Amino acid sequence: MQEIAFTMKLKKGFEQEYKKRHDEIWEELSITLYKAGIRDYAIYLDENSGTLFAVQRRIDGHTIDSLPELTIMKKWWAFMADIMEVNSDNSPVSVALTCVFKN
Repeated sequence: MQEIAFTMKLKKGFEQEYKKRHDEIWEELSITLYKAGIRDYAIYLDENSGTLFAVQRRIDGHTIDSLPELTIMKKWWAFMADIMEVNSDNSPVSVALTCVFKN
């Protein structure tokens, strides 16, 4: 199992909307993430900075790299683009984090 962490950025004032959209996450998207090999995915919010901190646990042999090609992923990114910092394809701007301590 591989664990990765990264940050994303939420636009100010959209904290409750971000939570609402994830509370109502599309079943098709959840199934797609699972099929791609994500077994645990948590996102935390630093309300002072708007920084989203995400942690994913992925199985060996995952197919995460193919997600950006899928229609459901593109639809989700477009749905979220108005409340997050995004790239030109609407994917979230994300910064990979290096693990410096784990116990």
